[in-house]
Amino acid sequence: MKKLEKYAVDRIEDKFAILENIDTREIKLVELLLLPVVKEKDILVYKDNLYMKDDKERRKRLRLIEEKLKKLKK
Repeated sequence: MKKLEKYAVDRIEDKFAILENIDTREIKLVELLLLPVVKEKDILVYKDNLYMKDDKERRKRLRLIEEKLKKLKK
């Protein structure tokens, strides 16, 4: 079974979203028409030729970032 591809929405430029593969760091340019409504920092899962938002993964990643920032401030 193929592993799900997960992407972070790095930024939105014109009619495109710049996505970064979470595992490989590969950058991908995807037309917004092919995506659900997204904003920067959203996490998308690519499965069966569709991109779907993964809010659970987004919350998890934001929590990890917050924890890292707290450690740096100490």
